[in-house]
Amino acid sequence: MAEKVKSREEKRTEMFKDWVSGEGVQFKDDQAKEAYQKRAGRIWDAVELKEPDRVPVIPMTNFFPAFHAGHTCESMMYDFDKLEDAMKSYVFDFEPDAFMGSMLVGPPGDVFEQIGFKLYNWPGHGAPENTSYQAVEKEYMKPEEYDHLINDPSDFWLRKYLPRIASELEPLEDLLPVTNVLELFIFPYLMPFGTPEVQSVLNTLMEVGEKTLAWQQRIGEIDGQIIGSGYPILLGGFAKAPFDVIADTKRGTSGVMVDIMRRPDKLKKAMEQITPTLIQSAVGQAKMNNNPFVFIPLHKGADSFMSRDQFREFYWPGLQTVITSLTEEGLVPVMFVEGSYNERLDIIKDVPERSTIWMFDATDMEDAREELGGTACIQGNVSSSLLITKTAEGTKNYCKELIDNVAPGGGYILSNGAAIDNAEDENVQAMIETAKEYGGY
Repeated sequence: MAEKVKSREEKRTEMFKDWVSGEGVQFKDDQAKEAYQKRAGRIWDAVELKEPDRVPVIPMTNFFPAFHAGHTCESMMYDFDKLEDAMKSYVFDFEPDAFMGSMLVGPPGDVFEQIGFKLYNWPGHGAPENTSYQAVEKEYMKPEEYDHLINDPSDFWLRKYLPRIASELEPLEDLLPVTNVLELFIFPYLMPFGTPEVQSVLNTLMEVGEKTLAWQQRIGEIDGQIIGSGYPILLGGFAKAPFDVIADTKRGTSGVMVDIMRRPDKLKKAMEQITPTLIQSAVGQAKMNNNPFVFIPLHKGADSFMSRDQFREFYWPGLQTVITSLTEEGLVPVMFVEGSYNERLDIIKDVPERSTIWMFDATDMEDAREELGGTACIQGNVSSSLLITKTAEGTKNYCKELIDNVAPGGGYILSNGAAIDNAEDENVQAMIETAKEYGGY
């Protein structure tokens, strides 16, 4: 008898049951386990568009834990002890319903240094020690290279893209396509590996590989201890909109806007080519971590970047495919919607019901509730400027208004709309306290 194919809903329920129960988590005591399950269940209810006991509250932090603990942003990327202190201090002091994990701080800074990373400036290295990442936007992919990416993405990434984004990997340009290997004629492909330049790259990769593994192990221990103390992590995997993969760090903003006009078919074909890999990677990460949430930052789909027609033609098809494919595996995409999507709400509601979270930054939340309320969980949009400049009382008033306007009926998570760094402690605390004291159903 053929095995029954599970539905999207059945897969999601299985994933959530394991996640909410804390399957595989080493809890420090029964009290921590009970607290974890209550917090995770509250979030599950919100995703399912039900009313939990109260509105969940999940701040979207970037380097805020560093500021709270009195460390520099730079130190969190170089000193694992300070990273641990900052993350634990933030979660244990503020007690949110979930946290985003230590990984979002970024890989260890010495790895970036060793490979000569060019895509971003990071704290203390191209940016001030207490400033977050700054993108260094260039055309890392030339317009005439679309065919290379489309025909052989892996070869393009290895021999073109990596050498351009990391100075120590430049000798990879000297490698031949691996498809040049034909039976006995393997030796032409092997010869570049005998050069000092390529051998230096291999040594560098082995060294940074060891450092990255050590980092991965340490953040796993840090996050594991926080989870074991009763706090779920809202991050199982990572993906991007296919358009952003091309626009952010391949063609760049100006390059991709030219491509929309001059080579739209090439752009669409390239996005179609990379989409399956994005999906496969995110599914693998989430299932390995036994966590249904896949974080998807949306960069260039905002109202201010492209027209509604351009969004519908170039941005949405790829993103919709990623979202739908992830939900088919029982996962919950968490869209981090930077900027405003006021002109997109009727478009993005075409997603599977009770399967997504939309974390809005500057989008009108009442409109978002009206359009998406019966389809998706919405989150946000306490502004970063409010958390930096307003009083705790002003923050509470704003959060109360949000709760009054968009929380009734369930399906809402209170949070800031953009990642926070140097916010005022009392304002972040006010946001969290408002959910706990005022957000009951």
